Amino acid sequence: MLLRTFGWSFGITAAGLALATVLWGWHGLAIVAILSVLEISLSFDNAVINAGILRKMNAFWQKMFLTVGVLIAVFGMRLVFPIIIVAITAKLSPWEAVRVAVNDHDRYEALVTGAHPAIAAFGGIFLLMIFLDFIFEEREITWLGWLERPLAKLGKLDMLSVVIALVVLVIAATTVATGVPVHGGHGEIDKAETVLLSGVGGLITYLVVGGVSGFFEERLEEDEDDDDDDGDDEAGDEPEGAAGQKSGATAGQVAGLAGKAAFFMFLYLEVIDASFSFDGVVGAFAISNDIFEIALGLGIGAMYIRSLTVFLVRKGTLDDYVYLEHGAHYAIGALAFILLATIKYDISEVVTGLVGVVLIGASYWSSVVRNRRLGEGSHSADDDKTEVTTGV
Repeated sequence: MLLRTFGWSFGITAAGLALATVLWGWHGLAIVAILSVLEISLSFDNAVINAGILRKMNAFWQKMFLTVGVLIAVFGMRLVFPIIIVAITAKLSPWEAVRVAVNDHDRYEALVTGAHPAIAAFGGIFLLMIFLDFIFEEREITWLGWLERPLAKLGKLDMLSVVIALVVLVIAATTVATGVPVHGGHGEIDKAETVLLSGVGGLITYLVVGGVSGFFEERLEEDEDDDDDDGDDEAGDEPEGAAGQKSGATAGQVAGLAGKAAFFMFLYLEVIDASFSFDGVVGAFAISNDIFEIALGLGIGAMYIRSLTVFLVRKGTLDDYVYLEHGAHYAIGALAFILLATIKYDISEVVTGLVGVVLIGASYWSSVVRNRRLGEGSHSADDDKTEVTTGV
């Protein structure tokens, strides 16, 4: 199963590293390899979050995630998206932005770095909403119960996560976004406005894409429940042909709704991936300012994240290690605040990666301890039954 899941990633890694050696020599090979490791370390929590969503989809949409999703992730988010950002923020034509990216690496790096406040605000608020909606939701299993249970009670207040996200955005725009000059006559004001507009854009994107996918998912569940109830009540009253026709119609309706739900979930996954890729794309300029080296290195890393996502789904890892999803969401919350802080402060990618690894590692270990405790409890119950049986 390991080879079947990661086979494409292994193959693309070999081909990518070979291509890097041919085009840029040993130096290019080292840079692409480092960038690949950087992407994997920064986005491991992304794989856990993706797995929690992807397991709700059927096999077709899982394949879409591994094919079309990879094209969007590698070519769209790592290659095309930075050029679009440069074109918008620097007010260049798309062709001029491409020319700068290919021929003037230093200027391209400066333009992408200058666009970082907008990128960080959009991605930071989007990820913050994912984190807030998770911790404000009531759930049977809690990892940090002393924190999660009170927050779940607070979450009963309507739109609390939106209010908190807007408060954080205003604080970021009025504190973090000031004090660093940008081009223009009113640098600090311009930067605050950019952060506000980009953050609101991230919030709107989350509410629209997440809300639409959630709506279709709820409709699908309701139709499945109604189908089950109708089948129980009317199976004995209708002729076999009529029952078959009704069943076929309902199945078609459910399949259509499932398609819509899966489609918007797919879009939701891609926006999540985009938000996770922002820090990797900007941080990659600390290693290289060649757009093609960055795209190739981060693209290889993105392949492993997708393969890992599918591996977690197929192995049922999130069901076996129940706190992993909690740890990943805490890592998302930390990444959201780190992104917003990087608008003003330089924070090493090593710190960003380690925060996610530590939180997910802690949640994994807590899951292992829980499983051992439950296993020991099960063995004790079996021993008690054996003693009672033997005594009788």
